[in-house]
Amino acid sequence: MVSIIWLGLCYLLGSLPFGVLVATNFCRIDPRYQGSKNVGATNVARLCGFRYGITVLVLDLLKGFIPVWVAMQFSTSVIFISLTALAVIIGHMYSVFLYGKGGKGVATTVGVFLALSTTVTAWALGICLAIVYLTGYVALGSLALVTAAPVLFLLTGNFGYILVSLIIMALVFWRHEENIHRVLTGQENSWRCSSSEATVN
Repeated sequence: MVSIIWLGLCYLLGSLPFGVLVATNFCRIDPRYQGSKNVGATNVARLCGFRYGITVLVLDLLKGFIPVWVAMQFSTSVIFISLTALAVIIGHMYSVFLYGKGGKGVATTVGVFLALSTTVTAWALGICLAIVYLTGYVALGSLALVTAAPVLFLLTGNFGYILVSLIIMALVFWRHEENIHRVLTGQENSWRCSSSEATVN
């Protein structure tokens, strides 16, 4: 019962729409209806300014990091820790406060991975940034990050977290379905353009 309550709380924490809260309270803009219509940090930065985007990025990252870090202090169960990670990410992607809608989960995923392994996160972020720099597409960088994570967990000997990282990868790919279609059809906008599509959220 305690575990169920904990996972429910993690889902609710993940559901907190920081992008909407920051944008509506500080610049009177609802990111769900302007720009890319995404609640993530990039869209908020475009609509409200860089500092607000960074604020959302940090908050979304922390809501992934903190619950997993706390779970790891009280339990060594890979299953429990993995379920905690999934509860937070699913909450972000399918927020009860946004009627089942939400962000694409990348910043929250980075927070989760950071709690699980700083080494894996550092390498995955490096790969992500390299792909973004080379292609100009944040979406491809985000997908590279979650694709690299299971391989990196394997290479670093963190075998227990390979399964959850694969599930997270599948969720992030699912949420980026439209971006993938636009990349394949040449319609995805580059981050170098002022009208770049927001994909880190």
